[in-house]
Amino acid sequence: METRHSYSARLLLLELVALLLALLFLAPFYFVIVNSVKSFGDLLVNAAGLPQSLHFENYSRVWEITKFPSAFVNSLLITLFSNIGLIVISAMAAYRIVRVPSRFNKLLFLAFIAAMVIPFQSVMIPLVRVADRLHLMDSIPGLVVCYLGFGVSLNLFLYHGFVKEIPREIEESAVVDGCSPFGVFWRIVFPLLKPMSVTILLLNSLWIWNDFLLPSLVLSSPELRTIPLATYSFFGQYTKQWDLALAGLVLSVTPIVLFFLVMQRHIIEGITAGSVKG
Repeated sequence: METRHSYSARLLLLELVALLLALLFLAPFYFVIVNSVKSFGDLLVNAAGLPQSLHFENYSRVWEITKFPSAFVNSLLITLFSNIGLIVISAMAAYRIVRVPSRFNKLLFLAFIAAMVIPFQSVMIPLVRVADRLHLMDSIPGLVVCYLGFGVSLNLFLYHGFVKEIPREIEESAVVDGCSPFGVFWRIVFPLLKPMSVTILLLNSLWIWNDFLLPSLVLSSPELRTIPLATYSFFGQYTKQWDLALAGLVLSVTPIVLFFLVMQRHIIEGITAGSVKG
């Protein structure tokens, strides 16, 4: 009985700590949502308090100023096509590297792993110069190509560990039945990669949707602006329209938060799948 009482007290303490951490991480959401419906003066006087009056017109003004539907479509297209390219390329490359363990493929895998530790800031100037030479600047396809280059390394690493857990016997049975190597991958292997594919889809979507630096380097036309670029227009050299910027931030994060809440259970599946052999 004494041991059980000690365990219960420890569990209660852990729950209290977890609750405090949850409140700490939820605090920024409170400030963003509450201040997005305040007037600019009310926000400056009392940023932590509840609004004296609700100013939902902040959202309508942001919708018009940022041309939110256009920015939303741009962000959606960039995120969608980048994810498709990253998943297809990374899955095929990982499968080839795992199933054909030649010296060249091992060196290639090490090169991808090494690329993961290179900070973006150290290559962004060469990136702009190369993108300009290849006529990729100021275009959505050009930005997608840049995301493919930066995202393949991590995605390939995740797929690599997952593919190793797939039994070869399944593929050999398909070959015996007359399936081609291309068919083995797309009909047998790729469906088995679904948990990891969904995990990679979520991680890439969170990264690409919220990214500011790379689109700011590649895109310059106002009609091609993504949501983060459109929201940044409220921050000038001499003025910062916090009331409108926070309303724009709520509009920008709402789609990706809803997407994450719907798909979050697949993250645990992707992380735990393949962790137990046999």
